[in-house]
Amino acid sequence: MARTEVTVAAVDIGTNSVRLLVLDENGRELERIVTVVGLGRGVDRSGSLSEEAMDRTVEVLGEFGDRIRSFDASRIRVVATSASRDADNSDLFLDRAEKALGARPEVISGGEEAQLTFVGAVGAAEDPGPYVVIDIGGGSTEFAFGETGVDYSRSVDIGSVRLTERAVRSRPASERMVDEGRAIVDRLLEDVRLPSSPNSVIGVAGTFTSLAAIVLGLERYDRSRVHRSRLQAPDLTSAINRLRRLSIPETAAIPSLDPARAPVLLAGAIVAERALARVGVNSVVVSEHDLLDATAESLLSEP
Repeated sequence: MARTEVTVAAVDIGTNSVRLLVLDENGRELERIVTVVGLGRGVDRSGSLSEEAMDRTVEVLGEFGDRIRSFDASRIRVVATSASRDADNSDLFLDRAEKALGARPEVISGGEEAQLTFVGAVGAAEDPGPYVVIDIGGGSTEFAFGETGVDYSRSVDIGSVRLTERAVRSRPASERMVDEGRAIVDRLLEDVRLPSSPNSVIGVAGTFTSLAAIVLGLERYDRSRVHRSRLQAPDLTSAINRLRRLSIPETAAIPSLDPARAPVLLAGAIVAERALARVGVNSVVVSEHDLLDATAESLLSEP
């Protein structure tokens, strides 16, 4: 394999998925991998990462480490978000992750997460600002508002995994469960108060991208078609009504969906619907560029 002078690698350890991005010195993508591992399952209830979840995650991170070494990456940055922030045994996990990757993960704050997500999403935007970027993770949802930089951000401790465990506990789900989920999200989002109305709303991460692929009716997931597609608020409500009637295996059988996302997608759709309602908009542009891209690109700008 030909080597470039500088190759960088970024890893994002989220509550539901882990992701790897490798870029060459010109910013060209060499490798991008997303794997759902469910690291944060049960953290909302127990306050700790389970052994099983850590084992699953470290196994995948070991594979990421092998890929990073195969590219001879000279700069590596690993960030960890909600589950690692919240768990009382995260140091044990971070030790194991460091051994697997060859670099110790940085546990970043919700504010730092929002900042990186904003930079990654807005850098790929076509519409003018001001922007609000909404990042729905497994354990938290970040809102970042600004024009050329973040003027306001808020991280809220609710996401697809956390809401699944709090409200959408069985599938198919009753209307009562969905309504309970909506009420929980609405209550938690009360503290989100944007300083002014955005011109552009951008949605990032697996909930938005998965829902976009489903609404587009894709027979298989296609990043190029999902990126910069638009979801209307009624699309989200229709998705909720469809998903709540399905079992987890039936959800997993949706052609464009990563089956590992099936258990938490309904809850993610509820968070997405209520997030749009909270910021007072009827549509969102879906972006494939986010925190991971900003993290990798920041490595290229280092002297």
